Amino acid sequence: MEDKAKSTPIYSIGTVARMLGVSVETLRMYERKGLVLVHKSDGNQRLYSESDVERLRCVRIAIRDKKISVEGIRRLQSMIPCWDYINCSMDERLVCPAYQSQVAGCWTYKHQTNICALRSCPSCEVYLRSANCDELKALVHKQCVGPASDNS
Repeated sequence: MEDKAKSTPIYSIGTVARMLGVSVETLRMYERKGLVLVHKSDGNQRLYSESDVERLRCVRIAIRDKKISVEGIRRLQSMIPCWDYINCSMDERLVCPAYQSQVAGCWTYKHQTNICALRSCPSCEVYLRSANCDELKALVHKQCVGPASDNS
C-alpha cells in the first residue's frame, strides 16, 4: 500500500518547484529531457507523486553537489541494464533502442517492437527503482562491474 501512496500524483508543479527550490521552467526542462515522467490530469495539469519528488531530489543532488550535468545524468540513466530486469531475450534487445543507445534512460524511448511496448514506463520496476539516488548508483554499478561477488 505504501508504494501506491508514493506513486499517487498529488503535487502541482508550483508546489514541487517550491519544495525543491527550483523554477517551474526547470521542472519542465527535466521533463523534456526525460529525467522524470510526469502525470497529467484530465485538465492537462502536471501532477507529481512522492516518488517523482524523490527522483527530482536525486537529480538536484547530482547537479548541485556532484556537479553532473543534465546530459551526464541522462547518460548515467542510460547505463541501467533494464533488459536484465525485464528479462528481454537477445532478439528483443537487438531491436530495443534503449539497449542499442547510450543517450538516456529506457523510459525515454518509443518501444514499438519489443516486450516494453506493452508496459507502462511510469509503473515499470526499472523506472521506479531509479528514482532513489542510492538505488540508481547500484543499478549503474551493476552494469559497469557486474553483480557483486561474495568473497567469503
